Amino acid sequence: MKPVIVLLSASERKYGSSSQLLHIAAEGVRDAQGEFEIVHLSDHTIKSCIGCASDEEKFCKYPCLIQDDDFNMIASKLIQAQGFVIATPVYWYAPNGTLKHFIDRLTSLENMIDHAGKSLLEGKVAGFIAAGLDSGVMMAISYLIVALNSMGVHIVPWSMAYTHSQDPTEDLQAIMDAYNVGILVTKTARIFMNSEPVGYEPNVDVGRLKRKAEQIKREFEVQRKLRINSFEFSQ
Repeated sequence: MKPVIVLLSASERKYGSSSQLLHIAAEGVRDAQGEFEIVHLSDHTIKSCIGCASDEEKFCKYPCLIQDDDFNMIASKLIQAQGFVIATPVYWYAPNGTLKHFIDRLTSLENMIDHAGKSLLEGKVAGFIAAGLDSGVMMAISYLIVALNSMGVHIVPWSMAYTHSQDPTEDLQAIMDAYNVGILVTKTARIFMNSEPVGYEPNVDVGRLKRKAEQIKREFEVQRKLRINSFEFSQ
C-alpha cells in the first residue's frame, strides 16, 4: 500500500511561488512511491472558527458543526491520508488568512481526543513550504509546526522549504528543499504505516506522577534552602 499525501495549497494564486514549490514537492512524493492529491483552498469556502469549544468542549468535534462550507470534506482527506504538505504565502509574518481559518477549524479533529480517545490527526506526517519576501517565512513555518505538532502530527526531519524570491525557479536551494519535503514526508509516512501507533497517552495515573514530583521536591529541599541563603549572603 502506497502512502497517500495531501498537498494543500493556501495561495490565491495557483501560479504563485508557494504553489510552484508545492508541485516540486509532488515530484518528491511521486519519486518516493507515494500517491498525492493537490488541494487548492482557493477553490473552496472555509469559514472562520466559531469558537464553540470555548462555550463547551463537547461541542467541538468532527464533523465540525459548521456544515455549509467545504472544511469537513477537505478534513476527511487529511484523515484518510498518511501525511500532508502545506504550502502558504506569507502575509505579514504569518500564514495567510485562508490557511489560518483552516488550521483553527482543525481543532475539531484534535478535540476528538475527548470524544474518541485520540486526535484524528495523531500519527499523520507533515512538511511545510512558505514563500515571502522577508523573514516572515520562518515565523509562518514555525507557527504551523507548533500548531500541528500540538494536534498530534509528526514533523519530519528537514520538514521545510522556503523562498524569498518572486521567481522560485531561480532559487535552486528552495527547489531542492521542496523536493526533499515531498520525499521525506512520504518515506516517513511509510515507516509509520508499518509500525505500532505512536501517540499521546491520555490514560495516565496522574496521582502517581504527582507524588513522584513531590518526592523530588522534598529530597532537594535542603539544596534549595542553601541556594537561597547563598543569594541572601551575597547581598
